[in-house]
Amino acid sequence: MSVQKFLDYLKFEKKYSPRTVESYENDLNGFVEFYSVENGSDDISKAKKLDLRNFLMHLSQSDFSERSINRKISSLKSYYKYLLKIQEIDQSPAAMISTLKHNNKVRIPFSEDEIRNLFETDGIFSDDFEGRRDRLIIELFYQTGMRRAELIGLKISDLNFDEKSLKVLGKRNKERLIPVGGELCERLAGYVRERNELFGDKSQALFLTKKGEPLYDKFVYKLVNNYLSVVSTKMNKSPHILRHSFATHLLNHGANLNAVKELLGHSSLAATQVYTHSGIEQLKEVFNKAHPRSDKN
Repeated sequence: MSVQKFLDYLKFEKKYSPRTVESYENDLNGFVEFYSVENGSDDISKAKKLDLRNFLMHLSQSDFSERSINRKISSLKSYYKYLLKIQEIDQSPAAMISTLKHNNKVRIPFSEDEIRNLFETDGIFSDDFEGRRDRLIIELFYQTGMRRAELIGLKISDLNFDEKSLKVLGKRNKERLIPVGGELCERLAGYVRERNELFGDKSQALFLTKKGEPLYDKFVYKLVNNYLSVVSTKMNKSPHILRHSFATHLLNHGANLNAVKELLGHSSLAATQVYTHSGIEQLKEVFNKAHPRSDKN
């Protein structure tokens, strides 16, 4: 059976986003290519457990990360689970394939001082359309915790200035409403007026390039990285770390874990709990107050 039938199932029946379907397609096509070379056929519905193990060994030897390999394992499991569902096969070759154990890298959020310096230091953002757009993009990441894909997908119609909120389309096409501060709302309204004067209704996307085109992943990543490099020496300066900072700072100031879960669009508390770690400054404060050999005792 062709992989395309499975992808159509994800797209039309499961209602997965185009980005998610594309990820499945890339993962499965990688196995199709490998299987075709090894077996002279591109029909991976006939694959055996040994074929999958050989593929995973090939990925490991090709220096794929454990996270990437685990994603491909998940895609293959879903594919063969679908074949079982439509009775195309009697047994999944991926059933006994286990994901790889990996050490989670510690994600260090930006400090509140770093964020404050970014927005309060003169000259970081230029006083033109691009500068005002860039500032809003970073402010939205930090003030809402939205994902990169969610920001890129924002439309003008998703803004509700009366309610001071915006609608976000998250993973698996789940919508959620996020509150927006009054000052940020005013700047967004001003940006929308300027945007419309420059580009009219050329696109419904909220954020556009200087040529009036919708933003894309690499553009947004580079934009965030460049600005944060001015105020931070941290290695990771991605949009996701702004999301991480949003959640960490809320929790540090006493926000309810369930509320943060809803704001982030997580499906379970377990995903949100990764943000509950104490920052190094908090740990220093506890140490200095409580330990008999600290500098303050």
